[in-house]
Amino acid sequence: MADLLRLLLRVAEKAANVARVCRQEALLFQLLVQEKTGDDKNKKFVQDFKTLADVVIQEMIRHDVGAQFPEMTDFIHGEESNKFENGLGESVTVTVCATQEETAALLATVLNGDNMAASLLARAIHQDPVSTDMGTESLSVPLSPSELGIWIDPIDATSQYIEGREEVLEEGHLSPSGLHCALVLIGVYHRNTGEPVMGVINQPFNYKDPAGGGWRGKQFWGVSYGSINACSVSQPKHGPNKSRGGGRGLSVVLSSSEKQVVKEALVPLCGPDRLMYASGAGYKILCVIQGLADIYVLSEGSTFKWDSCAPHALLRALGGGVADLTKCLRSSEGTEGHQAELTYHLPHNEHQGADRWANQGGLVAYLDGALLCAVTGGMRGKL
Repeated sequence: MADLLRLLLRVAEKAANVARVCRQEALLFQLLVQEKTGDDKNKKFVQDFKTLADVVIQEMIRHDVGAQFPEMTDFIHGEESNKFENGLGESVTVTVCATQEETAALLATVLNGDNMAASLLARAIHQDPVSTDMGTESLSVPLSPSELGIWIDPIDATSQYIEGREEVLEEGHLSPSGLHCALVLIGVYHRNTGEPVMGVINQPFNYKDPAGGGWRGKQFWGVSYGSINACSVSQPKHGPNKSRGGGRGLSVVLSSSEKQVVKEALVPLCGPDRLMYASGAGYKILCVIQGLADIYVLSEGSTFKWDSCAPHALLRALGGGVADLTKCLRSSEGTEGHQAELTYHLPHNEHQGADRWANQGGLVAYLDGALLCAVTGGMRGKL
């Protein structure tokens, strides 16, 4: 398991490099955007884009993990289809080849023969990042890769990635939008139980290097299985309702498109000035992980297993979780807990395409179980 975690940290950083390369090269970036259609489209958005960066990152992770752990190959799932249409109307299946040159040749067919852009991408895909010590050496978890599956969200908050607004992260505060909301998410789940057991989050655009001016990233990881809980993020140094925003009480992060009735149900619990908004499901859950918000509430079924699996594992390692909001609101007071926790192994077979893997009951992400009960109890009967 330590070997798997180290591999995921490495491929997540490779993914971040690909994302940065795609934004640095203006001509390359212009070629990369393609609108999703049909079953692949997220119904929440009028437009839902995929980029070649998304597809390449997903296939790179699939390739690298499958090479080291072949028993996992058939259980590595992602958000994106690996079919891409080039400017000539040709459908190309994007894969990572054995060599950099072969990958570049394949990508050139997607990029309308632009060999320079294809070579830049292929080099990022095949170049190993500088290894960093993330404190995983002593990790020992009694699980075999043959018991596990993986969910990949290659670039969560793709719209923020495409728009590319460069915001400066302020220490101790969440920021509602910008490149920093775009995350690489790799979550590992148990095939039999569906519980999330490991998660890696890479934030490719965390800060700009003052020396060179290029973007630098930040990695987060967590492992939770049985009595074993380990995380790169420390438990926030405050208890419920303390010191987030100067001790003014409970804080909730929402999507800007959240229903008005949900906002009205939350105001008596936290006050209107403690409702905060941010882009990207992964980033909003990361805000809870970092203690920048107490709770993330989403009433719509507009997130998917690839959005929540990785950050869910980190929250579990810190004593929290991600629960199905609808189940929490229907349960009797005090029984929310593990009974409503999201799982990651069973599709909704009555649906098609991406909706088979939607978190259909909405979700609530939390660090403190008492706050989960307080929030869902306060909302119960109002929606």
